[in-house]
Amino acid sequence: MARGSKVGGMKKRVLDTTGFLAVTILFVLYMIPFILVLLNSFKYKRDIITNPFSLITKKGYTLENYAKAFDKMDFLKAFGNSLLITGISTLLVVILASMAAYYFTRAKDGFSKVFFALMSASMIIPFQAIMIPLVSIYGAQLQVLNHRATLIFMHTGFAMSMSVFIYQGFIKSGIPISLEEAAYLDGCSKLQTFFKVVFPLLKPTTATLVILNVLAFWNDYLLPSLVLGKKNLYTLPLSTYLFYGTYSADYGVIMAALVLTVAPILVLYLLLQKQIIDGVVAGAVKS
Repeated sequence: MARGSKVGGMKKRVLDTTGFLAVTILFVLYMIPFILVLLNSFKYKRDIITNPFSLITKKGYTLENYAKAFDKMDFLKAFGNSLLITGISTLLVVILASMAAYYFTRAKDGFSKVFFALMSASMIIPFQAIMIPLVSIYGAQLQVLNHRATLIFMHTGFAMSMSVFIYQGFIKSGIPISLEEAAYLDGCSKLQTFFKVVFPLLKPTTATLVILNVLAFWNDYLLPSLVLGKKNLYTLPLSTYLFYGTYSADYGVIMAALVLTVAPILVLYLLLQKQIIDGVVAGAVKS
């Protein structure tokens, strides 16, 4: 028995060590592109072209790339646009999707079942399939392009299906209807019951959806490039395109601009990291 337990313990240690090494190697391979972007953002253009993988440079490192990027991309203006569009879009998605999911879950009529099925099915439609008709209708016919409100409206619409689907699953399996019945007995209306009883219980799922939607809205390039054509309306991803010339590009400044673009979203992720993990774990346990 003692020998068998020793052999079993040795096998477990070997498997744990192998698994740890495999995960470490995958992590390093995954992080290499990000490390290279950060490293090259402090290099001069000639050093980047000569050897982008080298830690040792002929001309040394510099912060000049960040100063140039901050100025040329009009960082504060682009950051404000991104923050406004992402913040309002995310807020609308959270409120509207949670309310829609609550209705689809608690309503027992055929209307709710049909519309929930259509909403779920719409997730398989790629954006590229409706991209040209969308721009044609909103641009040529309605003349509402080059407005932040238009982009907010589109972001909200495209994110609703997935958000409603996730909220609906959590409400159905994680919130007992007895809590709502108790609220009705206390005199709460359906709207009061939702915001005072149901919505606070959706906090883990809401945190997860907030970070997913913020990441999608903040990093989106394709849709804003179709809707926003004026430079003063550019979001951060759009403003990085200003560094690409017809025949050349200043790679150091581009790398610095990319770092400035992703830095705010990384800070948000770190702040919401605990809530995101709690939301994922809660969803996994309840399902």
